[in-house]
Amino acid sequence: MSSQPIGVFDSGLGGLTAVKQLRAIMPHENIVYFGDTGRVPYGNRSVATISRYAKQDARFLLSHDVKMVIAACGTVSSTVLDLSDVLPVPYINVIAPTAAAAVKATKNKRVGVIGTRATIGSCAYKKEIEKIDPEIMVIQRECPLFVPIVEEGFISPDDPIAKLTVERYLKEIKEQQVDTVILGCTHYPILKPVIGEYVGEDVRLIDSGKETAIYASKLLGEKGLLNSSDAEGECSFFVSDRTDDFASIASIFLQSNIGENVDRVEIWDY
Repeated sequence: MSSQPIGVFDSGLGGLTAVKQLRAIMPHENIVYFGDTGRVPYGNRSVATISRYAKQDARFLLSHDVKMVIAACGTVSSTVLDLSDVLPVPYINVIAPTAAAAVKATKNKRVGVIGTRATIGSCAYKKEIEKIDPEIMVIQRECPLFVPIVEEGFISPDDPIAKLTVERYLKEIKEQQVDTVILGCTHYPILKPVIGEYVGEDVRLIDSGKETAIYASKLLGEKGLLNSSDAEGECSFFVSDRTDDFASIASIFLQSNIGENVDRVEIWDY
């Protein structure tokens, strides 16, 4: 059993939705979170740049003696599939567990995938789904405005900006009569009420952060690395840019107050 923390990184703050799920599923685990707010977004970068950033993010987490690294970033997960050359600990991304959950959920074999330009351009979810079940039709849609909408707080089901943007992006997916939609960016679960209202209650929304947290718990258990402590786990938060408004934005993702528990990191040093 291990009290070492789980390391989680994302291009910004969206990965905090994964942290929320990790805390719910494994409340005794310690977590170190890094959000690369100084270089966000990753979704519009080249694969080479995303790879370089991801390795720096992972190396920072390793400096905190983590027992596992989770890429909560959909863009990193879909474009940088292998970080084993810099990681001596188990590494997981959001693609495989989320795709498996979508395959299990769909009844009509029509699955929608929404994500950043890099995620959709990589076809990572599509390839993984078709590897499991070639008969499933995958309809993809990039939704680049969802991230800034969430971070600006336009998240209410009644917010006209959120509603219009969701309708604009998901119109084609809805017309294809999918019964399952993968929320392929960790920002997107914040918009789940708006998305759910538009696509309808019969459409299953797959939260990549939740599915990854479930898989992480299973893997840690198999490797004997779960924390045996009965105490509530602690979370440490790090960003690569200003920290002054982190707490207020983080509360949107975590649905809890973290106070001033955040530090700035010179990520280029890693």
